[in-house]
Order: sequence, then structure tokens, then C-alpha cells
Amino acid sequence: MAAAPQAHGDAPPWRAVAAGPAVAAVTLVAALITTSAAGVPLRDPAGVSLRRFTIAAALVAVLVGLDIAFRAGRARWTAARLGAVVAALVSFYVTYLAYRNLKSVVPLLRPDELFDRRLADLDRILFAGSDPASLLHSVLGSGISAHVLSFVYELFFVFVPVALAFALVVLPDLRAGLFLTTALAFNWALAAASYFLLPSLGPIYAEPADFAHLPHTGVSGLQSALLDARIEFLRDPSAAGGAQSIGAFASLHVSIFFTAALATHLLGLGRYVKMGMWLLFALTVAATLYFGWHYAMDDLAGLAIGVMALALARAIIGIDLRTSRRRLPAPSPSAA
Repeated sequence: MAAAPQAHGDAPPWRAVAAGPAVAAVTLVAALITTSAAGVPLRDPAGVSLRRFTIAAALVAVLVGLDIAFRAGRARWTAARLGAVVAALVSFYVTYLAYRNLKSVVPLLRPDELFDRRLADLDRILFAGSDPASLLHSVLGSGISAHVLSFVYELFFVFVPVALAFALVVLPDLRAGLFLTTALAFNWALAAASYFLLPSLGPIYAEPADFAHLPHTGVSGLQSALLDARIEFLRDPSAAGGAQSIGAFASLHVSIFFTAALATHLLGLGRYVKMGMWLLFALTVAATLYFGWHYAMDDLAGLAIGVMALALARAIIGIDLRTSRRRLPAPSPSAA
């Protein structure tokens, strides 16, 4: 039976509120078990998880303030609604913290297993004997395109907190916002599992000579920093602040953007939002291959994770997406 429409000031159903904490709890327990097996503590190296939570929380707080001042007044932001938003945001970043720890210990628990050669062979089968990165280098060149794609790739770190704030504050139906937030959180959990399934480094680390001709960009600097961190971590996993974040299969960037792009349709968002998300998704796919972060198979696996994340979020929340679409403002005739 379809859920009744939710009034702006009503508390969202308990399943929607509990979904994010449930995902966080399961992922955190998995991280505690896994890090214990690897002989390292659960930690937040360099305070990255806390810092990103703080940024997202500040953005949400600003948007709530603007919403109260210019759109909804105080009636919409009841204690129950604020509590649901805080719970979703905290849960999302607890899941992210657990994800970072799970990803970090993959080389400790599966030290002698890397699937780069097999993934590269599959790519050559898909691309008629060529590497997708080499094809993109030939087509796009290694000048301005490298800097543009680097900028696109790094947008991920801005996109996540913006997407959370949009979901939790801007969407009229909070249940729809909790659905999107939960789906994004599932990406962390599913991606962490995939790293254990097929441990791999990615073309940039397996065949660095293939990318040596690319100019220095923000992405190349990040790739170098991640390799240094991995080497230090594997030298002494127990060192305070140590962690490694290299894992090719599957592509989290692709799964996150694919989840968001599909959600624009499921939630009935406007044409330009949909177009913008699909453009960002397509450019991100190109960037992951161009810079050697991922094999094509990693990106395909990212698509599967995106679909699974949305399906799991919908199942756990029990949301009627038709109701959520009706809550959105009707598009203007020019945008129809």
C-alpha cells in the first residue's frame, strides 16, 4: 500500500530515519572485525572523516538557516525533522569512516592477491586489443583535456557534501532525501566489499609508464600522495595515522555519480539537473580511465554498485517514489 503523503513539518517514518544508522552500524561492525583481524586499530587518519563531516554539517546548517529565512519559516524545521537530518548526516560519515578502514586493510588481509593483469586483459578484450586509457590519450590528447578531466575528477570531493545538503534540506520530501542519503551511504559499504573481492591497484600503479607523458595535475599529485601513503602504511601498519586508500575494483567515483544520476529520474527532478548529472557522470567515467585510476571493468562494477545501492535503500526505507515525485514543484512549460 502506498505511503500517505508526508506534511512538511511531520516526522519522517521511522524506517526512513533508521536506514542510515542501520547501514552505518553494519559497516562499522564489519570494519571493527576486519581491522582487528588485520591487527590495526580503527582510526581516522589525518582526521579526514571528521573534517569532511564538519564541512557537510556546516553546509547543511547554512541551507537550513536560509530555508527558514526565505522559504519555509520555522514550521518545517521541527525537532523531529532536525533530528532525522542530524542522524542521517552522522550516519553517513560513520559509514565513510568504516569504509576508509575497510579499504585500508585489504593489502594486509589479502597481501599476495592482485587482479590487475586479469582486469587489464578483460579491458583489451572489450576494446579490441587496446587499452581504454591509451585510446583516450590518443583522442583527447594530453594538454588542456588533462587539466579539465582532473578538475572533473576532483569535483567528487565537493559533490558529496553538496549532494547530502541538497537531499536533506532542499528536497521538499525528507523521506526522499533520506532515501538518496542512504543510497549514497550504501555505495561506501558495497565498494568496500568489492575491494576484498578483487584486490587491484589500477593501471596508473600497475603500468605507470603508460601515463608518464601526462602533465602534472591535481590528480597526478593525488596519485603520488596515495602511493607514498600506501608504501608507508605497508612498511608499518601500526604507525599512528597510517592508512592506504588505493583500490581499483570497483570505481566508487562512478558508482556515486551513477547513483545520483539515476536518482534524478527516480525522484522526478528537473531536466537541467538530470542533464547536469549525466554530463558529470560521463566525464567522471572518462577521467577514471584517462588517468588510470580504474580499468573499464571497475567502472562497469561501479554501475552495478549504483543500482544495488538504490535498490537496497528503497527496500530498507520502503519509499513510494511516486509520492515523492508529486511533492516536487511542477516544471515550467519551458522546461517540460
